[in-house]
Amino acid sequence: MQFFAPIAALLAQEAAPQSGITSMLIMIAIALLFFYFILWRPEQKRRKAAEQMRSSLKKGDRVTAMGIVGKVDRIQDQTVVLKMIDGAKIEVLKAAITEVQPATEEDKAPVTSESSS
Repeated sequence: MQFFAPIAALLAQEAAPQSGITSMLIMIAIALLFFYFILWRPEQKRRKAAEQMRSSLKKGDRVTAMGIVGKVDRIQDQTVVLKMIDGAKIEVLKAAITEVQPATEEDKAPVTSESSS
């Protein structure tokens, strides 16, 4: 029996590096799955939703772009012209738009100013 003990020890030492590599590969696979499901996939869904929101813009929609609030006056390929409350117009990139509120019937109606006496 003492003859087989060193042979068993040698076999155990040779098997150890393979199990170390296997456990390392398993840990890397778990880390990759973690990054996919926790970070990459939700970010991909958020980008897709934002792109759909920007592509569904219509004239009269109220949008927020980098803290600037305005109504869509004209839509171009890469930019949108926004009309501010005082009548000024500003051109912003579509990618800068973070929030869209669809135009309501009140927004579509012409604005009439009532003078107070």
